Parts: sequence; structure tokens; C-alpha cells
Amino acid sequence: MKLKSVSLHWQILIGLILGVLLAVVSRIFQFESFVIEDVALLGDVFIRALKMIIVPLIVSSIISGVTNLSDAEHFGRLSLKTISYYVMTSILAILTGLILVNLIAPGIGANLSFQEMPEGLETSVQSFSDLLIRIIPENPLAAMARGEILPTIFFSLLFGFFITRAPEPYKKQLTGFFQAVFEVMMGLTHFIILFAPVGVFALIAKVIAQTGFDAVLPLFKYMVTVILGLLIHATVTLPILVYFLGGISPLKHFKAMSAALMTAFSTSSSSATLPLTMDSIENNAGVSNKVSSFVLPLGATINMDGTALYECVAAMFIAQVYGIELSFGQQMIVVMTALLASIGAAGIPMAGLVMITIILKAVGLPLEGIGMILAVDRILDMLRTSVNVWSDSCGAVLIARSEGEDKLRVLKSGRT
Repeated sequence: MKLKSVSLHWQILIGLILGVLLAVVSRIFQFESFVIEDVALLGDVFIRALKMIIVPLIVSSIISGVTNLSDAEHFGRLSLKTISYYVMTSILAILTGLILVNLIAPGIGANLSFQEMPEGLETSVQSFSDLLIRIIPENPLAAMARGEILPTIFFSLLFGFFITRAPEPYKKQLTGFFQAVFEVMMGLTHFIILFAPVGVFALIAKVIAQTGFDAVLPLFKYMVTVILGLLIHATVTLPILVYFLGGISPLKHFKAMSAALMTAFSTSSSSATLPLTMDSIENNAGVSNKVSSFVLPLGATINMDGTALYECVAAMFIAQVYGIELSFGQQMIVVMTALLASIGAAGIPMAGLVMITIILKAVGLPLEGIGMILAVDRILDMLRTSVNVWSDSCGAVLIARSEGEDKLRVLKSGRT
């Protein structure tokens, strides 16, 4: 069978399985350093290629998307729907985690030794007010050069909106220019995506070769709590929303997004996965660029359902291990802080771990407790990133349906 005849998501799955096998064999025969240092280079190249296109893709897609909106009312309506969906699903995810961590109580009776908190972790945290201020870039080009996504999105939204208010012929010229840039960026995206199976193979091999499975056992109950929460949110909560509110088949939608989800799993970065997410949602699910170019870049930055759930469970777990009983009011502070921290978290590996310090400080828990969960954070990071991307895609199809898009390829049978 020729490789071209194998669907991309199957190619990525094969790469993922081969990467795990290589890592296991490397640990058995003790050549994991070769995997970590040499094979991982392929994954690093793939990640850098994805990061290379993130900013120009976001800028061109948002500006072209906004200029395709018919009027200011349409722009405002789409913004309200998008933000409302993201806040709602994040709160549902956090409450799921809170209920499970109280029922399972993974930290009670646990006797864990832990590593020291990574140097500089606490100092990298900003208050929520600082995050709000940093949304507005002092220099948009500098923000883009530094890869700061939220200020880039903010500027692109404003720039696109005011293109629609510009007089002719400038409005037509700018609209055509950014649409052309977007088409070129999508072509470049498709090219880079061809190498996703190789990148996934190298990335997953590096992770397993580094961590192995020994670190999992002492934290098994904690991991089960997080994973169960992520599974409930991904396979129950979100499918119920898309099925009953949008008439979407969750199975069809999952198949359409499978390549993006597996890439999210291996990269642990919703931002790096964004090009593949946009490609899958438009070409496989059938969502218009008008919706996807607005909803997905915003979602990759502020919609972190999996991260929010994980942060809540991790904070409660640390409290349980230290024997600190949090009141109902304190647990509600955990919920709200987890929501705000997940919005402020960057779409990069270990961002959720950094933001946990905000939650721990908010309820007076020891920051050193982070050391207890470091050993398994990378594994959980891969899973929660997949849930983040899955939620973004569910939001895109729901909002597309609410905007009257009836030709989606992921609709339930017989639904029009």
C-alpha cells in the first residue's frame, strides 16, 4: 500500500506507536540517550516549523476572517458566542475535576517524596490584572516577533475591524491582500503537515525515553483522577453539547479532528497544533474560514478546558497531601482562579504547571507542593492539551451551526 493512500491520522497514529516502541526498546537496551538527543531532533525541527507559521497564520486568518464578516453587529455576535462557549466549557471542566477530586480524594493518606520546585517557576507567574494589561501591545510588531499570541490576536481583531471601516479602494485592496496572505499560509501549512507523522514519532519517543513508566506508580491515584475527569469532559460533556445544541455527530467530528488531536497529544502545545486544527476543521469538518479563523486562534490562547480541570485537581490534591482541608468558599476560589489562570496560560508545554502557582497562592497552599506532581506532569500535559484542542474544535462547529452553516460534513444523519 502506498503511503499516500493512508490517511494522515493513520500515519500519525503509526508514528506515535512506533515512537513508543522505540522508546521502550531504548530503555531496555540502554540507548535512550540516542533517542533523547538524536532522534528527538526530528521532532524539534517539526515543532520549529509549526511555530514558524503560527504568527503569520493567526494574523492573516483573523484579519481575513473579520473582513469577511458583514457588519459590526455580526462581529460582536460572533465574539459573544465564542467567549460565552469558552467560559461555559471551562467552568464545566473545572467542576467535573472538583467533584472527582473530592470523591476519590487521591491525596489523602498519600506518602510522597517530591522534587524541589523548578527554579524560576514562581517568578514567571503574572497576576490576572497584568495579563489583562498585556493584551494590549505597546508595539504590535515586537509582540509578534516575541510570539506573544494574545496581544497579536487583539491587534489583528482591531486591524481587521477597521479595514471594514476604511474607504474604497483601500478597503478592497487590504481585504484582498490579507486574503492572499492567508491562502499562501494555508498552502505552507499543508506542506508542513505532511511531516507530522515523523514529528510525532520523534516527540513521543523522546518523552517516553526520558520519563519511562517508573514515575507513574506512586502517583497512580492522582493520575486516574485527572484522566477520568478529562475523559468525562471529552467523551460526555462536550459530545452532549455538540449533539443536542448543534446536531453534530461526535463520532464524525472526532474522526475529522483525529489528526489534530494526535498532534496535540504529542506536542503538548495547542498553539503549535493550531495550523493542523484549522486545516482539519475546514477541510474535514466543513466549517467556513469566516468562523474558524476567528474562533480557533482565540481558542488556542484562552480556551483551556483540560488545563483548567487539571489545575483544579492538582491544587486540591496538594491540599489533601498536606492535610489541609479547604472550605467550600476556598474551593470556589480554586474554581474561579483555575478559570482565570487557564485563560492566561500560554498554549505551550507545561504552561498549566506554571499557572498552578497562582491557585496555590490564592488559597494559601505551599508552592513546594508542585514538586509532588512534576514526575507525571508531561504525560498529563499531553492529555490535557488534546482536550483543549478538542474543545476548541467543538466550539467551532457549534458556532458555525449557530451562524447558519448547514453544509457541515459532521452533522448527524438526516440533519440539515
